[in-house]
Amino acid sequence: MRAISSMATRHVLADLGAAAVAAGLPAVELESVGGVDATKRVAGGEQFDLVFLAQGALQRLAGDGHVEAGSVTPLMLSQVAVAVPSGSDAPATHDGADAFPDAAGLRAALKQAGRIGYSTGPSGVALVKMIDGWGLGEELGERLVQARPGIPVARSLAEGEVDLGFQQLSELVGQPGVRILGVLPADCAIDTVFGGAVASASGDRDGALDVLRFLASEAAAPIITAHSFAPVAS
Repeated sequence: MRAISSMATRHVLADLGAAAVAAGLPAVELESVGGVDATKRVAGGEQFDLVFLAQGALQRLAGDGHVEAGSVTPLMLSQVAVAVPSGSDAPATHDGADAFPDAAGLRAALKQAGRIGYSTGPSGVALVKMIDGWGLGEELGERLVQARPGIPVARSLAEGEVDLGFQQLSELVGQPGVRILGVLPADCAIDTVFGGAVASASGDRDGALDVLRFLASEAAAPIITAHSFAPVAS
């Protein structure tokens, strides 16, 4: 059974897949790429059984008939966090708290930052939209650096390409060369729901549905939490 996902969920899906096999369900061969590329490949008719993407992307694919609309299932919630290179003298470290006290603190940090890294996925889109809404888009200009598809912001931070990075918390935790400041404060939080769906081209629809149901079950919740996501209440 073949599946495709965005990079944001690759680690948690690997562990969830192993748990599904242990529960007697079919093994899933997972390929993780940039979310934009994954969407294009599914829309282009490439054969997959399961598709794991941000909920909005899945809904668009369902609207175009590329995944079964009735199978679209929210699985996990991801928060966007802020990180710096590990050698930075930024004052905070991640302890489950917010990176800044409020949106004003984030705006001040953006103005003071050198190069600002953000992802190609939905969180990056939301960040740029928020920055534009604050009227900072022109001021920040070329200091805003979008990561290449499939390249995590953590790598850009570790390699010194950016000085302040915004990425899903799950993609920053445990990555070498970065220090997490915290998640975005509540008044400017960017949360993304990731889900799964059965591809319309699936050759094993029933098996894919069984796997998807397991991933949405209470048995999967501890694995999801261990990867710094939050389970989505059914």
